[in-house]
Amino acid sequence: MHRKYLIPFLLTLMLVSIPSYLRSEQNLDTEPQKIEQTGAIATNFSDNPRFAQPIDCTLGEDCFILLYPDRDPGPQAVDFGCGRQTYDGHKGTDFGIADEVTMAQGVNVLAAAPGTVLRARDGVGDRRITDLEQREQVEGIECGNGLVIDHGGGWETQYCHLRQGSLAVESGTEVKTGTVLGQVGTSGAASFPHVHLSVRYNGEVVDPFVGPDAGSGCQVDREPIWAESWEYTPTGPIRAGFSVQGPTMDDLWDGKFRETTFSEQVPALLFWVQTYGVLAGDVGHFKLTGPDGKVYAEHEQAIEQPSKTWMGYVGKRNTEERPILPGVWRGEYRLSRGDRTLFEMNREVEVR
Repeated sequence: MHRKYLIPFLLTLMLVSIPSYLRSEQNLDTEPQKIEQTGAIATNFSDNPRFAQPIDCTLGEDCFILLYPDRDPGPQAVDFGCGRQTYDGHKGTDFGIADEVTMAQGVNVLAAAPGTVLRARDGVGDRRITDLEQREQVEGIECGNGLVIDHGGGWETQYCHLRQGSLAVESGTEVKTGTVLGQVGTSGAASFPHVHLSVRYNGEVVDPFVGPDAGSGCQVDREPIWAESWEYTPTGPIRAGFSVQGPTMDDLWDGKFRETTFSEQVPALLFWVQTYGVLAGDVGHFKLTGPDGKVYAEHEQAIEQPSKTWMGYVGKRNTEERPILPGVWRGEYRLSRGDRTLFEMNREVEVR
C-alpha cells in the first residue's frame, strides 16, 4: 500500500451534522400540524392524487434526497425507513443538488400534481444559512421564495427555497404535473441548495412515502402516494473530485474544486468525497493512484459518529524527492456497512 507516501496532515475525515438552526422548512402563511397518529384521514384513497418528483433531475445521479419527513410525534426524530435522515419537526422531503454552481446553471422545480397556485413569494435572496445569526435574519421568511398549490379535495403541496427571481407562476396560475414553477435555490433558511416539498391533506402533514392513512412512527403499513416508486436511500454520494488544498464543507457546497486538470507544479494533490447519511461503524476506504500505477495514498477508517453530511480526503504532497508525476491520477472511494458495499466513487484528473 506504500504507506510511506501517505500524508497524515493532508488526511481529514470530517463529520458535519445539520444543526437545529438550519432547519429548512417553514410555511408561507399557515403552520400545519406535525405528523401525528391520526388514523385514517383520507376516506377515498383511490381518489387521492399521485405526486410526481418535484425537481428536474435523476435521483441517484445528479440529485438526491437528503431529508425526509419526521415521523416521531415526540421530541425524537425518525424517517419512514426507521433511519435518521430527518430532524425533529421536519415536515417535508428535501431534494438536493450537488452545489451552487449546479444551482446557478439552473435546475427546474416542477409541479408535483395539477392544481391552482394559492400563494407565492419571490424576492428573497439566496444564501446558505451557516450560523444562528444568519438564521435569525430570515425569521418569518424561512421558506424563502416558494409557493403553495391547491390540488383539490383538501390536498396541497408547498415548495420552498426557490432561487430568487426564478418563480414562473403567481397566485391563480393553473398548473399541470411537470409545469415549471421556478428553479432550485438557497433562499430562506436553507443550508444547502434544494427544494423542500411538503404535502398536506386538510391542513395536516402527510408523509408521501407512507400515505395518509399511516399512523406515526416508522413501523407502519405503507401506501406511498408518489407517482413512481423509489428505493429508500438514506446513505449515498453527493460529489467527489480533486483539489490542491484541503476542502471544507462550505467549499464543496459553493461548488469549488471542479477542476479536471492541474499543473505538475501544484503543492499537493488531494482526492476528496462528499456523502450523506453515514452511520457510526461505516468504513470508508480511500485510494489515490498515480499514472505509474503506484498507490501514493491509501486509508481505511471506521466512522465514529453518524452524520447527515460528511466529507473526507487523502492526498500526496509535491516534493522534489517524490514529485507529482504528469499523467492521469485516479481516486477511488468505497463506503461499506458490515459486509455490504453501499456505494463507490471513482474519479480521474490529469496532471500536465
